[in-house]
Amino acid sequence: MDKLTAPALPHWLDTMLPFERYCVRVDDRTMHVMEYGEGRPVLMIHGNPTWGFLWRKVAAKLDPKEYRCIMPDLVGLGLSEKPHDPEAHTLENHARWMGELVDALDLDDVILVVQDWGGPIGLLAMAERAERLGGIVLGNTVVSEPKEGFKPTLFHRFSQMPIVSDLAFRVLGFPQVALGIAQGDRKSISGEIAKAYRWPLRSLSNRAAPLALARMVPDTMEHPSVAPLQRVREFFTDTDVPVQVVWGTNDPVLGRVLGWVKKLRPDAPVCETRAGHFLQEEVPDDLADAVRAI
Repeated sequence: MDKLTAPALPHWLDTMLPFERYCVRVDDRTMHVMEYGEGRPVLMIHGNPTWGFLWRKVAAKLDPKEYRCIMPDLVGLGLSEKPHDPEAHTLENHARWMGELVDALDLDDVILVVQDWGGPIGLLAMAERAERLGGIVLGNTVVSEPKEGFKPTLFHRFSQMPIVSDLAFRVLGFPQVALGIAQGDRKSISGEIAKAYRWPLRSLSNRAAPLALARMVPDTMEHPSVAPLQRVREFFTDTDVPVQVVWGTNDPVLGRVLGWVKKLRPDAPVCETRAGHFLQEEVPDDLADAVRAI
């Protein structure tokens, strides 16, 4: 695999990420990746609208002699290529790109650590290469299709509103300018940390992904994400690898989803915390402990 040079970071941000950084071609896109360590592979996949920066605390808690932490940026976010066409952002496309990264790095016995859209993307990618999967650590995410009669969250209903959602997401930089409101401790994403999350999407021309990923969430049972989410549920339920769950119960978006996750995998130990949606910022020790338990 040819590793391409990663885009430069400003000094204030570079010092926060003491990891190897590079880019790889996945299908027709360029993906930015950070790595730390040289042991068993741990693939850490973020969601919307963050990037690999989200996992820095968790990676730092793991022994680099025992674990190889791999932190890619989803296409459209972080320092990965940013397609301007929102139609590029489908669950199947993101899973294909992530799967090609797994193949390109030749990862085996992978511990998959996921949160937000990273859950469906990572699980759908590994469903096509189940022999490479060694375990799952599940943070706040969704691992199944919606039920008949479901009601989307206020955030996702707003993302489907024409004009006003485009203004909020593309011009005003929502939601990356307000990540703290989804936290148990709002100060956990503030100051330079909040600035680091905003930095990759500072240009208006690069802001297609946050709205497109929000619109990837089903608002009806006819939504194109429903079928792949069903495959995600089937794989998550049927796979015989060990699963650990770490959940932020103060997450205003997905906090209540935990009950459904417990029903799908009653065998999985659950660590309930008072963290919010981006629990990596608040409970990195709990996530690192879950990795070590796989």
